[in-house]
Amino acid sequence: MYSATQLFLIYSGLFFGALVFALLINSVFMRFFRTFGIREGEGGMRWAATQKPAFGGIGFFLIFLGSFAVHGALFPKFDNPYQPELIGLLAATGLGFLMGLADDAYNTRPVLKFLTQVGCGVILIATGSSIRIFDAQWANWLLTVFWTVGMMNSINMLDNMDGITTVTSISILACGLLSFVPEWKLGTIYPVLVIGVIAALCGFLLFNWHPSRMYMGDTGSQFLGVFLAYIGIRCFWNGLSPSGAVEPWRQAVSTLIVFALPIIDTSTVTVNRLLKGRSPFVGGRDHTTHHLSYLGLSDQQVALVFSGLGAVSFFCVLAMLKFIGVWRAWHSAVFISWWAVMFVALFIITKRAKGPEKG
Repeated sequence: MYSATQLFLIYSGLFFGALVFALLINSVFMRFFRTFGIREGEGGMRWAATQKPAFGGIGFFLIFLGSFAVHGALFPKFDNPYQPELIGLLAATGLGFLMGLADDAYNTRPVLKFLTQVGCGVILIATGSSIRIFDAQWANWLLTVFWTVGMMNSINMLDNMDGITTVTSISILACGLLSFVPEWKLGTIYPVLVIGVIAALCGFLLFNWHPSRMYMGDTGSQFLGVFLAYIGIRCFWNGLSPSGAVEPWRQAVSTLIVFALPIIDTSTVTVNRLLKGRSPFVGGRDHTTHHLSYLGLSDQQVALVFSGLGAVSFFCVLAMLKFIGVWRAWHSAVFISWWAVMFVALFIITKRAKGPEKG
């Protein structure tokens, strides 16, 4: 068993090692694969005027796989690597990654993409990673598939402006890392995986911050969608209170707070497009991020706004885990009110701030 100081050094070393690897591999890709993921006729849906390569997600997945190996070397006595839940996570993220890779390279059919996303949800269910909030198991399975497909699409839709999906994913994973604090001393694999992916995102952000030099592509958004969906299930949907009790309202509200930005962006875009008689599945410049830009914010400022909102979610989760022992009805009212304020504010902005919509 490692001491607290040794664990701090191990996790810090893992983060900085993965960060350096991310910077190196993205630099190599920028030099030798500058046309990967560039699609013809996509300019009308992209916010940026110039086309850029979309291979950031390859680095995410490589570091994710490397984190499995690093954990096995550092904590050989912990976590059976062949347990079904870990195999399911690896299979589901791998399937999402390969689907994204094919989509970036060949622009696959939407129905194939959707079926693959459903398959990712089914894999999680089959290997024991389903949401457990209802008495009826079929309802839990249905919600798990809906959650997985929804998160894969939400993260993909949110990847519409430089740095947005990256900073949002970092904030979500940071919240997940908070919930893993009791496991840090146990040497379980989950903190290692989350730290590795956060480092990969930080290394990618240097290339994705406005003005960006690359996108994560569907390769990145589909992998992240599955991984974030899994973290949501394990840490929040099925998360226990600090005392170890099952509190459905705490679980549902914490999930809503942590994933507020992708949920709100997808919801507002879907509602607005349906009200205009447009398909919610066709891209356009009508996301919450775009409307913040129409208000006069620069791309960097929009990313900072999302970073700030993500930081608020982080401190909300910290309060839930550290200072709220027993969940009361008024706790739900306070946190849901904050979520509602964010939703209403961003929704009003999409109605008031007008700009040129394309797609």
